[in-house]
Amino acid sequence: MEIRKVQVTGGASFIVSLPKAWAKKQGIKKNDKVGIIVKRDGSLIIMPKISKEYEKRRKEFDINGIENENYIFRLLLGAYIMGYNIIVVKSRERIKPSVRSATRYFTKTAIGLEIIEETKDTIVIKDFLNPSELPFEKAIRRIVSIIDSMHEDNILALRNKDEKLFSDVIARDDDIDRMHWLISRQYNILSKSFEDETANYSIMSKILERIGDHAVRIAKYSMKVLKTMDEEITEIIVETEKMATGIFKSSIQSFFDKSLEKANESIERIKELINACTKISNAALQQESATAIYLGYIEESIRRTGEYSGDLAEYVINRLIEEDTKP
Repeated sequence: MEIRKVQVTGGASFIVSLPKAWAKKQGIKKNDKVGIIVKRDGSLIIMPKISKEYEKRRKEFDINGIENENYIFRLLLGAYIMGYNIIVVKSRERIKPSVRSATRYFTKTAIGLEIIEETKDTIVIKDFLNPSELPFEKAIRRIVSIIDSMHEDNILALRNKDEKLFSDVIARDDDIDRMHWLISRQYNILSKSFEDETANYSIMSKILERIGDHAVRIAKYSMKVLKTMDEEITEIIVETEKMATGIFKSSIQSFFDKSLEKANESIERIKELINACTKISNAALQQESATAIYLGYIEESIRRTGEYSGDLAEYVINRLIEEDTKP
């Protein structure tokens, strides 16, 4: 390890020079840009010439004869997640309106994209987001806050029988997807050099995305039974979802606090949650068939929320043990 002296210029800027031999080896020249990533322990990672390497990533799709909007969207999303900076949609014939519609929806849904060229047979999409600029922890916290608000509003909507609030919960799933896609994309770009540092957030993002999906399922199926569900069952569901949300919050906090004890407590609470979920199942047996089925779906999603939160806690324990964190 080399030791470098920190200097101050202009009375405010801190400067540390790069090792000359390393800079030459990386081909770094005057006015080149390098990426800087702040690790959780406060140390820094320098990524040489990331902007130039990033701009070389280009993917072209020949969509001649393809009209399925979902298929087009999946192709574009796949290229985005795999880290392509330029995505080109081409056709030997005039591009159909359905393809243009899917492309515009994609650029509005994903983060950092713009259509920079559009002709009768070509659409060019460019990503303007520098992969070194995304603070992974901030993105994870954003997903966590969305999921937390979804569960809180599910509970409020259940008690107030508020269908509009349930609809708003469902709509928030798009925000979770956008952040998850972005984290996955940045991970795929950065992981070749720094897999250990970025893998945490990629794995967590995927688990969080699934927890968000179950918050949506709870909202959708609750809307189905609002008029047929009595107050007793409503209260059982509310208290059980509160329990699942508590496990979720505790698991997430164990990650940010680096707490083995908190992570273990989260896992232990899952048994209590499963017992509480049994009460929903038992109550469902006393209902008409359609209501019983929807209550079963609600119970499953509440349980899965807790179980996925337990997966997060287990992952935290594994990572902290690897980092040799003391209990």
